[in-house]
Amino acid sequence: MTNVLVVERDAAAAEATERDLRRQGYTTRSVHTGARALRTYHDADLVLLSLDLSDMDGLEVCRSVRSNGDIPLIAVTDDDDELERVLALRAGADDCVVKTWSFREIGARIEAVLRRAYRERTPEKTISLRPLHIDPRTREVRLHDRLVPVTSKEFELLYVLAQNSETVVSRKELMAKVWGSNWACTSRTIDTHVSSLRSKLGSSRWITTVRGVGYRMGYGDCRTAERPEASELSEAS
Repeated sequence: MTNVLVVERDAAAAEATERDLRRQGYTTRSVHTGARALRTYHDADLVLLSLDLSDMDGLEVCRSVRSNGDIPLIAVTDDDDELERVLALRAGADDCVVKTWSFREIGARIEAVLRRAYRERTPEKTISLRPLHIDPRTREVRLHDRLVPVTSKEFELLYVLAQNSETVVSRKELMAKVWGSNWACTSRTIDTHVSSLRSKLGSSRWITTVRGVGYRMGYGDCRTAERPEASELSEAS
């Protein structure tokens, strides 16, 4: 359920890329300008960025994305130009590929970049807020032993809230920990992900809104919910 943002000036090429990525199990959306990419990339799990854009230098887009967080980013060049690949990597891209890729190759590169990114971010401890269990090693969420399908960002958001189940987590802190960004929360990015999680967990009581501050973890099933043991909430060293 990894959400890939495809940034490509050519609409037909973007559509073809999205189609092949969806066949490999990714969810996708596309934008055709650098300006639009900078407004929307916060909702993505990975950015696939063509450096050839109509409105601005693709390297500048890359630098801007990287300066505001650590979201995985793969740059795409039209030509097999060593200098352009070097400049893209120096601008903050995690990888750089030539547009003549095979789609099996780009899928493998996306997987490799995501593995490196989440190896650095993912804690090791499973959190149990019975009957809800969140396992960062498998990135699975289970409720009453039923697997709950969540996206990468939904998983990270839920994990951060569960790690801090006794306290309110501010919107600013959620943006920093989940999206790796200090971007001001003027959009409904967090609200949208929270709403989706509540729907998938079957109750709005699992995530409580603290108006004007942020969110805190709740207990959706009042009949069976138990406070987690301290050992289950400890962060990995």
